[in-house]
Amino acid sequence: MNAKPTTDKAPDPSVRPDKHATIPSNPAAELFAYQTDLWRRGVRYLDTLRERANNMLEHEQAGKPPLLDFDYEMILDGRRLERPANYALLRITRVGEDCLEDCLDETKPPVMIVDPRAGHGPGIGGFKQDSEVGMALHEGHPVYFAIFFPEPMPGQTLEDVLHVLRRFVETLAERHPDMPPVLYGNCQAGWAIALLSADCEGLVGPAVLNGSPLSYWSGESGVNPMRLAGGLLGGAWVTHLLADLGGGRFDGAHLAANFESLKPANTLWQKDYQLFADIDGQRERFLDFERWWTGFYSLSKEEIVAIVENLFIGNKLERGEFEVHPGCTVDLKRIRNPLVIFASSGDNITPPHQALNWIPAVYPDTKALKAAGQRIVYLINPHVGHLGIFVSAKVARLEHRAILESVGDLNDLAPGLYEMKIDNPTGDPDCHKPQFQVRFEERHVEDLEYPDQAPEFERVKALSKRNVTLYETFVGPWVRRVTTPWSAEMLRQLHPARTSRLMFSERFAPWMGGVKWLAERMEATPTPVNSSSPYRQWETSVSDSITSALTLVGTTRDSIFETVFKRLYGGLWPGKDKTDTRGNQS
Repeated sequence: MNAKPTTDKAPDPSVRPDKHATIPSNPAAELFAYQTDLWRRGVRYLDTLRERANNMLEHEQAGKPPLLDFDYEMILDGRRLERPANYALLRITRVGEDCLEDCLDETKPPVMIVDPRAGHGPGIGGFKQDSEVGMALHEGHPVYFAIFFPEPMPGQTLEDVLHVLRRFVETLAERHPDMPPVLYGNCQAGWAIALLSADCEGLVGPAVLNGSPLSYWSGESGVNPMRLAGGLLGGAWVTHLLADLGGGRFDGAHLAANFESLKPANTLWQKDYQLFADIDGQRERFLDFERWWTGFYSLSKEEIVAIVENLFIGNKLERGEFEVHPGCTVDLKRIRNPLVIFASSGDNITPPHQALNWIPAVYPDTKALKAAGQRIVYLINPHVGHLGIFVSAKVARLEHRAILESVGDLNDLAPGLYEMKIDNPTGDPDCHKPQFQVRFEERHVEDLEYPDQAPEFERVKALSKRNVTLYETFVGPWVRRVTTPWSAEMLRQLHPARTSRLMFSERFAPWMGGVKWLAERMEATPTPVNSSSPYRQWETSVSDSITSALTLVGTTRDSIFETVFKRLYGGLWPGKDKTDTRGNQS
């Protein structure tokens, strides 16, 4: 028999113990300890859901203020302008670390961060110290934040919103002469930043688009199934219906539920199990995030219809057909300030396809881009999800800090397309010095090749237009006639995204008070079980199996949707034509 050599090397803590490990010498005690811990975690898990429901109610009663982890003052309230919109400009006033105060530099251009109106409230860009706001402060920039309020102004349109955002830019120009602001747009705020850049030539500095779609038809199989939803539902008529049922308001809970449906494994199991498995370590993080996630904001019918018809279904922004108001069409070629596009391959809501494919649609080749004198820089994260682009502390400390450190170098680049590469951190503790080695590698527009499904989406657009006409002619007037403020509020309160959470509040379920009583006593006697316990390993194995099964369900569903979409708008569509990405028939 060959003896194995001995080693003094410590075991790797990242290696999960064998799930078939033998039970300790006292299996009864091990089982009792696990059952006790399981009971304790279960009670604390239910108590966390109870507290989430109460936080949701308290946040709504407080008027849903922006969830910024920084002190601020309001500079301009868009609701009081001659063309009002439910936006306001804040100035971040608090410096949370001594180093920030040392680094503050009034000679640096201001940074204006704009959060998306995608069903939730503002604040995700400044949710914690390690955030876009925190990194901009650390780099010495005066920081401003464009927030919005829960309800739109009566009859509010996209034109009104853009007018107010332009006033914000003009205000920053007055407060910081000769220092055009850096515009930071998150998710759907990216198209607003693009419109501002096209409309405010000379007033704005570099624009950073984080997880922001500008090419709404782009994508490929298994990457972003959300882009198919408009075709599978028959177009924008559903948006008209939901807004009419809401009394002219579109409930943001619809958008939140849509996001959650993308990953059933995470929504139905994984997120809650991660909380349950580490209830002591994850409780506060879970509650903080859920306070933001469950704070649903509304859009006016005029806004949501314009967004869906012009962007998601019409794809008019990259095609130069987006008419903000009669006689004013947006042309992305008018953008002259440098652009930084930050996307992630792990983002199934705005993959790199949708963030970048507008470039070859607007500039046919690299020569055209250079002739326009434009500088476009893109940065790709290999794995982080959509929300991680804005929320992840790791992403904030690496990508966002690196972007802000190098934003002053963009104007020195020759016109063209570049990929931003971030080398390892320097480790220099002096915050006046760059923390990363950043380089810009030149790329060619011709290399941005993504699958083209424009013909199918052209047919979706045509069908949507017909269905909207039918709805507004025969159905819409009756829906608006029978809808009352009471019925609209009832539908809002009964939305599953609300009821599934509020059902755990003792205000609706008095017996949850007993859960609170038990949880308070459980906290005094924690009995955690080591993860090496065979019972804990079995629990983890069961959870992994459930996650895999639900992931398979989601993948299968998406595959079926893609097949149905292609059959409906590809192979079976009568009178098939060939259409290029700009909508010109050949």
